[in-house]
Amino acid sequence: MLKRCQPRGISGGGLAASTFPPPEIAREKRDQFRPPHKGEAMVTKASKLHRRHESMQGDIWTTRAMRLGLRQISGFSEKDAKRIEEVRGAGFHSLRDFWLKTQLAPGALKKLAEADAFGSLGLSRRQALWELRALRRVGDKDDLPLFVAAPLESSEPKVDLPRMKSGEQVIEDYRHLQLSVKAHPLSFLRRELGKRRILPCERIADLKTGTRAAVAGLVLVRQRPGSAQSIFMTIEDETGIANVIVWPPVFEKYRGIVMGARLTAVVGKVQNESGVVHILAERLDDLTPLLGLLSDSDEAGAPLPRFNAPSDAVRVMPKGRNFH
Repeated sequence: MLKRCQPRGISGGGLAASTFPPPEIAREKRDQFRPPHKGEAMVTKASKLHRRHESMQGDIWTTRAMRLGLRQISGFSEKDAKRIEEVRGAGFHSLRDFWLKTQLAPGALKKLAEADAFGSLGLSRRQALWELRALRRVGDKDDLPLFVAAPLESSEPKVDLPRMKSGEQVIEDYRHLQLSVKAHPLSFLRRELGKRRILPCERIADLKTGTRAAVAGLVLVRQRPGSAQSIFMTIEDETGIANVIVWPPVFEKYRGIVMGARLTAVVGKVQNESGVVHILAERLDDLTPLLGLLSDSDEAGAPLPRFNAPSDAVRVMPKGRNFH
């Protein structure tokens, strides 16, 4: 529901449309967001872990955890999700076991693998896609419990698949889930943004009214209420959101960037009153091309590659939503 809610204003509501688990929720509510799982979509207590979560024991420091639902996977049908719910029982011990119990079509299995939903089986996104190619039935034996649990020689040769870089993982998450719980795209660009003297969004709350600052983020929302002359924007980086006010003269000068950029840098004066913080935009820059470097990035905060191969990272990043 947090992902599905849409803001109707720019103060406080922006996080509801976040493309990344909101930092305020993660810190204050002590919740942890997890990727989709082929066996469940629910809230669990970290004090007593189900065996399918034991591999994440070292990463769970919260009192609660929230898993993304299967409905978040692009193109995955409600019918297939309900089928998983019906047969999941005590879980699944292999990809083949999952396939035989659910009887899902290859296309549905591929969508789950692309969404990295087989992690609890010890399979990475790339490994799951590879193993899907080897699935096949062996006559009536597959209908017997003894043989369902038995290993089956794969028709695919054993290979050491290359590890996907962290930035590439995030791109694939956005492609198939419209968000990522692994990392925020801007965490890989932070060093480059720092060179441009662009502050993390969380820092502007510490600045006094009138201070000139620069922030950058993915555009979540553009809003122009009928009674207002200004444009309101909400942008987001790995630390939180920034609410931006764009007055008509500035909007006319930077219209193309305001309406079309997916990653925007904003320079302006801070307005910080009664806990409500805005940036009054004076200049906007389109930093969308930087997103093309994500596929070659392997560590948040590390130097970006000097040259990068063509990437469709820009296309899969959110365009932002427009409200009137």
